[in-house]
Amino acid sequence: MSGSIRIIGGRWRGRKLPVLDKAGLRPTTDRIKETLFNWLMPIIQDATVLDCFSGSGSLGFEAASRGAKEVTLLEKERITFRQLEKNRDLCHTDKISIFHVDTLNWLNQPAKKQFNLLFIDPPFHHALVEKTVSLLEQHQWVAKNGYIYIETEIDHELLTYIPKNWQLHREKVAGQVHSYLFIRDGE
Repeated sequence: MSGSIRIIGGRWRGRKLPVLDKAGLRPTTDRIKETLFNWLMPIIQDATVLDCFSGSGSLGFEAASRGAKEVTLLEKERITFRQLEKNRDLCHTDKISIFHVDTLNWLNQPAKKQFNLLFIDPPFHHALVEKTVSLLEQHQWVAKNGYIYIETEIDHELLTYIPKNWQLHREKVAGQVHSYLFIRDGE
């Protein structure tokens, strides 16, 4: 254990949760998180959330703290998965479900349910965003009018493969991170 994430708003505001010191694990900064959740204010209450690459759990726990009805975290690494479980226990919540799975395998099946808020923030430089976006659309994991947040390295050519029915709503560059918020058309 070497660090922590801080919940910046909602029910658990100010709570710090332990985070493992692990290569490739880069929790979303407070500055980016604050901007994102300002963007999401109109829809976060009672949202059904899917965090595709949970890592530290920063985005998923923040969503639960701010009133999301249900949050699903997907995490491939066993040690990181176990830390997410411990942090859920620290928060005494049943709103967060955590699955120890490979995200691409989990998404490569017909959707069991649709989510109206999705976070895609995978490890950088692993070509995971394009595959994830494709599977989300192919298997209909995103609800009509659902919001999709994507965080990539700054030089990533994201917009070349985004589905035509995903409309760019907001974007921001901070340091080496490019953040996008899309809304899936309700047609």
